[in-house]
Amino acid sequence: MAQKVVLRIISMTNDKMKQKAIAAAADIHGVDSIEAELKNKELLVVGEMDAVAVVKKLKKVTGTVDIVSVGPAADEEAPPSPSHDRKKKKKKKKKKKQNKKDEVEEKEEYDDEEFVEF
Repeated sequence: MAQKVVLRIISMTNDKMKQKAIAAAADIHGVDSIEAELKNKELLVVGEMDAVAVVKKLKKVTGTVDIVSVGPAADEEAPPSPSHDRKKKKKKKKKKKQNKKDEVEEKEEYDDEEFVEF
């Protein structure tokens, strides 16, 4: 299961340090993608890797590293709750019922027109 780790690297103030941080994170087994943002001094690492290994490696290279968040990657979000599914089914059923009702009314109107005598 892929996970997303967001880290704040205090010493990442220039492009040279940013490149060092990216290179260090890229050496970790299981890393799929890395994004660095100088403005917030944050590094986003996504993959099937050990978050502790990433932090240890970055501490050796850059100094102080703070973990902002660790969680599942965006493409593996939790499935919708069962109550959400029920609401969806209810809406679908209601819509189907309304469509049937509309069809019956149209058919009755059509039948009425057919039996007009001259």
